[in-house]
Amino acid sequence: MKKLAYLSIAIMALAACQSADKKTAGDTTVEVKADTTKTAFEPLLTDSTMSNWHTYGKTGVGKAWQLKGGVLHLDASKKADWQTNGGGDIITNEEYENFDLKVEWKISRAGNSGIMFYVHEDTTKYKYPWQTGPETQIADNKENEDGKLIKHRAGDLYDLMSISKEVVKPAGEWNKTEVIANDGKLEILVNDEKVLSTNMWDDNWKKMIAASKFKEWPGFGTFKKGHIALQDHGADVWFRNVEIKKL
Repeated sequence: MKKLAYLSIAIMALAACQSADKKTAGDTTVEVKADTTKTAFEPLLTDSTMSNWHTYGKTGVGKAWQLKGGVLHLDASKKADWQTNGGGDIITNEEYENFDLKVEWKISRAGNSGIMFYVHEDTTKYKYPWQTGPETQIADNKENEDGKLIKHRAGDLYDLMSISKEVVKPAGEWNKTEVIANDGKLEILVNDEKVLSTNMWDDNWKKMIAASKFKEWPGFGTFKKGHIALQDHGADVWFRNVEIKKL
């Protein structure tokens, strides 16, 4: 009898565990599932077809962008003016409003590239993504000409703000950039250290733009929802572990 009693208790406990994630209203049992749509990071480099991306103003991605083994490489060996033949700036298919973006990158010797956000895709008004989307710079600070300019060095919010300290590794080594944009507050981390913090769209933001090269484009830095972009600046660059979380 004791064995049967113990068995009965065990069965009841198991049933209780299995129904712990359910609500019962009258005779109706409803499963309760956690909403993970805004809490999980979404990988953006998932397959060789680059299905999450397209070249700015086009429908596909050029052949110079090659994704193999989870690493995206821009092969800039063939030039097209200051960019790459078969390259061009690529942007996410989806637009983002509040987000946490993580990107690992490696730049070639004397190379230059960038990560842009809040890009508005309208080629009738803006020829390039950088005419609307702020950019956190990617560059070989030692040998690239931009590496010698204030607000143009790796990690800087390009031509707007410099990072607070130098934490960027040299050309040929992997770095990690994180961009957190939430309700107008912008934070940039490089190699897991917070190096920049500011507010977008306020009076100070407008003053920074007015004192920059971007004052030529009225739409720059004004959009509160847009695409993420990876820049083709005519140099070999590598990206991996590109992921984003909606906030």
